[in-house]
Amino acid sequence: MAGPYLCPNCGTNRSRFNIIEQVAKPVKMDSQSGDVVQEYTNETLDPFHIPYRGPAYKVQCGVCGLIEDERQFASFAKNSRR
Repeated sequence: MAGPYLCPNCGTNRSRFNIIEQVAKPVKMDSQSGDVVQEYTNETLDPFHIPYRGPAYKVQCGVCGLIEDERQFASFAKNSRR
């Protein structure tokens, strides 16, 4: 976590947040049924499967419910005048 947060939506919350850990699970699904056909690891991905490159954490404001990347909340706190 990158220091203090401030919600960019409601602009008042500095203390109540939900930290959401994102864990990607690479899978191959059947296009007709939606069943998982194969599970991968990042070491065994086939050439047509791009590994997850998104953020490890997302943050949800505990007041208004906004969910964004962690850096949005940290950046808004850094740039706001208190």
